[in-house]
Amino acid sequence: MDAIRRFETIHDYNVFNNNETFHPLVSLVDLSKAAPRQGSRMYFGFYTIFLKDVKCGDLVYGRHTYDYQEGTLVFLAPGQVAGVKSNGETYQPKGYALVFHPDLLHGSSLSRRIQDYTFFGYQSNEALHLSERERKIVLDCFEKIQYESEHAIDKHSKQLIVSNIQLFLDYCVRFYDRQFITRDNPHKGILERFDNLLNNYYLSDKPQTIGLPSVAYCAGELNLSANYFGDLVKKELGKTAQDFIQSKLMDVAKEKIFDHGKSVNQIAYELGFKYPQHFTRLFKQRMGLTPNEYRAQN
Repeated sequence: MDAIRRFETIHDYNVFNNNETFHPLVSLVDLSKAAPRQGSRMYFGFYTIFLKDVKCGDLVYGRHTYDYQEGTLVFLAPGQVAGVKSNGETYQPKGYALVFHPDLLHGSSLSRRIQDYTFFGYQSNEALHLSERERKIVLDCFEKIQYESEHAIDKHSKQLIVSNIQLFLDYCVRFYDRQFITRDNPHKGILERFDNLLNNYYLSDKPQTIGLPSVAYCAGELNLSANYFGDLVKKELGKTAQDFIQSKLMDVAKEKIFDHGKSVNQIAYELGFKYPQHFTRLFKQRMGLTPNEYRAQN
């Protein structure tokens, strides 16, 4: 998996998989038409969604191994690299890949909304696991997209293709919401680890050496992407991960403020703030009082 295969255009990827190109900006690729191959790393210059139908080794996405089983969906944004680690064994690809170029979206409502589909950034290890009923809905969406992409291009083509892609992505939002609920126990474990991570962070010297804990830092420590982690926390707690971090920060800050032997500036530096005035501003924003006012009141 050393060399990277680069796919800049939809046609490039169709050729690689022995599929005909009907539309230059979108294709539903039937992977079963591809020749048997060994695992390799691939760069995609377009949006790519895989529906896996065969056990072909582990999918390596970024620096991690993806949670990628049969009957799952994986989402790649343009510019991302993924690959199959088949340990030198040859396998026959099966399933589908929906690929569409960003140029297809220009001027559409989906172009303005595409960043809202945060699962394109789930680059750590969380695929979308489909039920049989959900799979049928996905395949129905794929069939409509394929029909329109293979239809002679006319003034309706772009709108119908983009609308069906958006419908498919909206269904995936619903399915991910269901997954957050049905995978409740593992998620609760992650939230407990999140809380313990912050507790241990403020018991260490990391605030002084690293600074304030960020959402990206916490997600990385929990082996999750920042996008997936943020969505998970929002779904489970009803607040953003940043809100939770700041709430924990205020709890620690209030405890330190009771130590009258330390100035507010000292406390700010101990908490990881580079500038004490930023601490004072955040504290007043969250608590309604400045640190000194809070200390005097208590």
